[in-house]
Parts: sequence; structure tokens; C-alpha cells
Amino acid sequence: MRIVVHGQQAFGQAVLERLLDRGEDVVAVCTAPDKAGRPTDPLKELALERGLPVHQPASWKTPEAEALMRSFEADVCMMAYVLLFVPSNVLDAPRLGSFQYHPSLLPMHRGPSSINWPIAMGATRTGLTIFWPDDGLDEGPILMQKTCEIGPTETLGDIYFRKLFPMGVDAMIESLDLLKAGKAPRIEQDLDKGSYESWFGREQARIDWDEPASRVYNIIRAANPQPGAWTTRDGSDLRIYDSECVSGSGQPGEVLRIDDQGIVVASADGLIRIKRVRADGGKVSAWEYASDTSLQAGDRLGS
Repeated sequence: MRIVVHGQQAFGQAVLERLLDRGEDVVAVCTAPDKAGRPTDPLKELALERGLPVHQPASWKTPEAEALMRSFEADVCMMAYVLLFVPSNVLDAPRLGSFQYHPSLLPMHRGPSSINWPIAMGATRTGLTIFWPDDGLDEGPILMQKTCEIGPTETLGDIYFRKLFPMGVDAMIESLDLLKAGKAPRIEQDLDKGSYESWFGREQARIDWDEPASRVYNIIRAANPQPGAWTTRDGSDLRIYDSECVSGSGQPGEVLRIDDQGIVVASADGLIRIKRVRADGGKVSAWEYASDTSLQAGDRLGS
């Protein structure tokens, strides 16, 4: 079976490596255009090392992009972590179409920040979907789904790198095997039972100390490591990474105590112990930050 791998970053690299280790016939690799001052994409690096042709269209919405995909005479395109929109005329160019990885249980959490949002919302389960993309936003028929728990202390990084990444690579390969066997389903999504959320960006990662402690804690977990939850101190940003909920009360945003375990700050109905932060330099322990900047009990964050 002639395969095109379309993706980027470490996930795309891992999928390509698995395919090559299995002796699959990968006829082309497509990835995002290079960015000035950025390292070469790992998927591109691996493809070049293995002597595979690499293509990097700036857009897939052009006649030239469709002609490129058709020129591969592929049986299937495996889309591993694709951020550029690919229209249906390109998706349908391979003989058996294209299937794609998405890190949520579709139709829930369609959109670009599908790992952040369930954590921020306090969900206890998430998962991944392999689906047949169309011109909608993560709306195509489902081929396969796998679920995993969101532990009470797990962060965005934990869920992705320890769970959704390795599960996703396996699911991409399993989906290919189903396709080869003629057993790959196309189960229509019930979009009325789903949700779409846009980027979980800077505004979504802002900490509001007037909210309940559980909400603040979930926002910190959902933004760790990217984009990084943040508050302010005297008008300057302070990014917060590791934290935990502790018992007690105080005025929202007030620093109640500082010790070698971190900085304890009050929210609307409880306390958050901040363990690791980033201000002007790199990430440091909250205790180190407090010592270096003369932060004291009674100071207020979020102002």
C-alpha cells in the first residue's frame, strides 16, 4: 500500500518511524513550511535521513497542492498532527482517502486545543480519535477511538506525552491495518452531542483568584506546560506551573504564607499552593522566586 505521511513535530516523526520499521511503502512526506530561526521539524529530519521526498506547501487550498497529492498515486494519506487546513479535494485524492489523529473523544472538544479544555473543565476522562477528515472542523466520520483517565494531579504535559502520544501512534498504525483488511469503519459523528472550543491561549490561561480553588487548580494543570497559567504581581506577569489545592481561606489573591513547599495564595473558597513559577528568567521553585524577589505574606497577586 502506497502511503503519504502528512504531519509534523515529534508525533509525525514517531508515526513515520513506526511505518518505516514495518517496511511500509511511504512514497512521500508532507509537513509544514520551515520557520526562520526555528529548528528543523523532526518529521522532516527523519524523512530526509531515510531518503524520502519531503514537500512543504504553504497552503493546501491551491490547484497545485491538489496536483501534488494526486502525483503521489497514493492509496492513503495518514495525517499525524496536521495544523494547516486541508480541503476535501486533497483529502480524497488518495485511492482510499485520508485519516487523521485528533486528541479528544470526538465530537467532544473539536478544535485546536482539545487536550487543554477537558482538563480545564475538570473532566476525569479524555481520549483520542482517528477520523476521516472533511471540510468541517474535526467533523468527519470516526474510524477508531481510545480513552484514558485524567488523574487528579495530571497536567497537559502528563496527558499528552504519557498517554495520548503513545496511544495515538499505536492507533494510527492499528487504523492502517484495519484499512488494509477492509475493516476500517466510517461512523458519523453526532455533532449535537459534541462541542467546539477555540484556542486555549493567554486569556484562557489567566488566573482569576475570585474563582473557586478547584477552577484555579484545573486552569494551572491545563496550561502546564503551554501556554502557562499566569497571574500578575505589581503589574508584571508571573507564570505558574506546578500547584496543589490546600485547605484554608483568605482574601482572593492574598499571599498567606511562604515556605520551602511553595507560596500559598487564597482563592474564592480555598487555597492554592504554588510550587513552580516563571517570571523574567527560567522556571524556578516558588520558594526560590519568593526569596529572590522579597515576596512576603500579605502581598497580593493578580494586581
